[in-house]
Amino acid sequence: MRHVISALVMNEPGVLANVAGMFAARGFNIDSLVVGRTEKPELSRMTIVVTGDDNTLDQVRKQLAKLVPIVEVHDFKQHAYIERDLVLISVNVGPERRGEVIEIVNLFRGKVVDVSEQGVIVELAGAETKLESFIELMKPYGIKELARTGVIAMARGMQIARDTGPQAGKRRTRSLDAPAAAALPPS
Repeated sequence: MRHVISALVMNEPGVLANVAGMFAARGFNIDSLVVGRTEKPELSRMTIVVTGDDNTLDQVRKQLAKLVPIVEVHDFKQHAYIERDLVLISVNVGPERRGEVIEIVNLFRGKVVDVSEQGVIVELAGAETKLESFIELMKPYGIKELARTGVIAMARGMQIARDTGPQAGKRRTRSLDAPAAAALPPS
């Protein structure tokens, strides 16, 4: 099962190595690992995507929370969340087929960020599945180079403060069959 874990960590040397080492010691391959600044200069957010069974990953999450430089750990398994990945793709396409590529880019809500005589560079953000679909469509044109950031994620709405207020103790579940909420923009 795919798990997206978000950890708030102290900005200290060696934190990334400790976290990666802990996952490696338990035989987990990290599918994606992204570390970036937060609104507080002394903290960074680490988003880790791994695949594994629930019981083993629960132990990993608990041990991750025990590491001294870790402030908070969230596994988004039981929560509605937003995830995004960013890709830059250099596509080998001449002027005769460039219009086709630009049309596909627009359908995926991407952006052409550079144009040369024999290619374009496209920027696209979204869920991993969206990016994978776009990459497959670009393969026939010829992908010269590709760079991805990895997954970042945040809980939807007010779930972070779920332990306080009138909704305390009630857990929202993520469902693929649930109707789209009117207040949420499309993702």
